[in-house]
Amino acid sequence: MNNLTVHTRESAPEQSKPLLDNSIKAFGSVPSLHGVMAESPEALEAYQLLHKLFQATSLDAEELTVVWQTINVEHGCHYCVPAHAAIAKMMKVDDALTAALRSRSAMPTSKLQALHDTTLLIVRNRGLISEAEVQSFYDAGYTQKQLLEIVLGVAQKIMSNYINHLADTPLDERFAAFL
Repeated sequence: MNNLTVHTRESAPEQSKPLLDNSIKAFGSVPSLHGVMAESPEALEAYQLLHKLFQATSLDAEELTVVWQTINVEHGCHYCVPAHAAIAKMMKVDDALTAALRSRSAMPTSKLQALHDTTLLIVRNRGLISEAEVQSFYDAGYTQKQLLEIVLGVAQKIMSNYINHLADTPLDERFAAFL
């Protein structure tokens, strides 16, 4: 553990306080991850912007969950796996999908399986995937736009997963039920 500070709104640097106000508005309190990121207002702002942009993509709630949880599980993120299970529940995503992602089981549809497989390939191969693999993604019904949107999701999750690893971010009580 690297003893990174988990800030409250009161202890955070001044530039982070309005960003933490955004977190409070969205979540009702400051999630521990945001408290850690608050040490660097730039990191917190970037993360919040990436989160907002990724949610605004053409991917629906199930697809967002597939991308987020595929990455979280692959990275072994102790914080984001339960946090995104809670978020999926809030977005009314079927618990069976979340369970399949966590257990690395087959997805309920071939289209979601293609999204999961492509996300894993991008993460594991650092974006180096073959034309045939990309074509399989397109054949499942996705487009170049969604391929690029996966990369946006990867950028967001790299920030959160890596920061959680560095900080050993304590899990918020509201996410503990989703362990």
